[in-house]
Amino acid sequence: MFWETLSTARDLGRLHEVASVLARYGFGDMVGRLGMTHVLERAGKIVPIERLNELVALPPPERVRRALEEMGPSFVKLGQVLATRVDLFAPEWIAEFEKLQNRVPALPFEQVREQLEADLGAPPDQVFAAFDPEPLAAASIAQVYRARLHDGAEVVVKVRRPNIKPLVEADMRLLHRLASIIEAESPDLARYQPRALVRQLQSSLTLEMDLAAECRHAERIAASFVDEPALVVPTVYWQWTGERVNVQQFIDGIPLSDLDALDAVGGDRTRIARLGAQVEMKMMFLDGFFHADPHPGNVFWLPGDRLALIDFGMVGHLSEARRQQMVDLFDGMVRRDSEPVAEVLLDWSVDDRVDADAVTQQVEEFIDHYHGVPLKELHLGTMMGEITALLREHQVALPPDLALMVKVLVTLEGMGSRLDPEFDMASEAAPVLQRVMLARYSPRALARRGRRAVSDSLGLLASLPSELKHLLRMARRGRMNVNLDVERLEKFGQRVEHSANRLVVGVVIAALIVGSSIVMTVSGGPTLLGLPVFGLFGFLGAVLGSFWLLFSIWRSGGGR
Repeated sequence: MFWETLSTARDLGRLHEVASVLARYGFGDMVGRLGMTHVLERAGKIVPIERLNELVALPPPERVRRALEEMGPSFVKLGQVLATRVDLFAPEWIAEFEKLQNRVPALPFEQVREQLEADLGAPPDQVFAAFDPEPLAAASIAQVYRARLHDGAEVVVKVRRPNIKPLVEADMRLLHRLASIIEAESPDLARYQPRALVRQLQSSLTLEMDLAAECRHAERIAASFVDEPALVVPTVYWQWTGERVNVQQFIDGIPLSDLDALDAVGGDRTRIARLGAQVEMKMMFLDGFFHADPHPGNVFWLPGDRLALIDFGMVGHLSEARRQQMVDLFDGMVRRDSEPVAEVLLDWSVDDRVDADAVTQQVEEFIDHYHGVPLKELHLGTMMGEITALLREHQVALPPDLALMVKVLVTLEGMGSRLDPEFDMASEAAPVLQRVMLARYSPRALARRGRRAVSDSLGLLASLPSELKHLLRMARRGRMNVNLDVERLEKFGQRVEHSANRLVVGVVIAALIVGSSIVMTVSGGPTLLGLPVFGLFGFLGAVLGSFWLLFSIWRSGGGR
């Protein structure tokens, strides 16, 4: 409690800023739960009541998005994380979260100079042959400058904003506290797994604030495509790269968001769409490590119909088990076989209360809807969107790694369709999925799984005698216990205990009434208002006990 109090005092200023924004946008109940109810009164003084009414009248998704924008870098990033959770939020919410662009006004270079000189080891005009103090781009975590090395190479210098780390750490403490309150007191919101979302956000921000980690991600992906000249990943200049600054090759290309410029230089849209899909599919399903933010502004066209990827701050990981699940899912969807699709979706569910029969039935209806549709007319992004809508209906939350992958697939198909209306995601995915399927049953993979199974079995057999000896020794000493941890049984026991307590109180009340009635008929002893005192006290105790019993029944819901 002492450390929690210190943390609250340390973050009080930031807590007040956040609470003020929440109050202005009509989230007063949340402010109250944060212990900042006095902010509600101040919000009325800071913002005219007409303005408050106008903000509260906005649609809920827009109110949340605008509040996140005002609350600063961590909350903007939170919105971007929420935009990946198509399994939790309906399309209108996702559309609002996607509007959260991580763009903010740039800091003047004089506020960045001291930190940049410390990280580079010298002033920028000495390290570089040329350095433009006007930023190319500015985001909430970092801003980017253009420079030229002494050997003539054009580079970009990405600098983390000074003093951003303490602000993010304070926001994380606040969000962890808020998520705990939500999960404890709001069952309707708890299904969105707020604490898991905050952990995902914290992991994402930790990586994004480490600018050297972004470069390690870039080099890992570059190594995976070393034999693919059609994909370019910026070169990293490690001698000037660290946690707060990185220096990378400048990519002089056309972003795929500028289709007019792409057409003007004669770019082959069909080839570009196919190449982008093949690259991302390989990263996801063969490598298990992928660029998780492939929006058109992060993908550039280069002469020769090559592609360049930038900004590796957000990446995704897929374990081998996850990749095999995705292969089973897509294979079932393509073959119109509902059983493996339903099994994978139920495996993803972290809630045992999910109605498996209902999920299976809806999956069968979903698969039947696509019966007879040619492969080239299957839109994987659309199908994954329908699958996630089905999961939302049954309140099944995807693990964060899969939610990110689904979001990337939907983005890829949307970008491919913009480039080429005839773009066929299913056809591009088929060869990659076939390679994964073949790799699963290759002799090397079978041998590896066989060795692992034999090793585990031998280890179990080797430890069995000692484990049995230990078990028998504990039994002889009478120290062997069998513990059953059954949550429903425990709750049932509590209800039985409460019922027994009420029954005892009821018996005592009945005894008081009977005893007091007998006392009333006996003459002698002290009196009050002409009635025996002990009889009056007995009746008074019975009345108080009856009120307590009725209140207890009402509070537990038994009176409904």
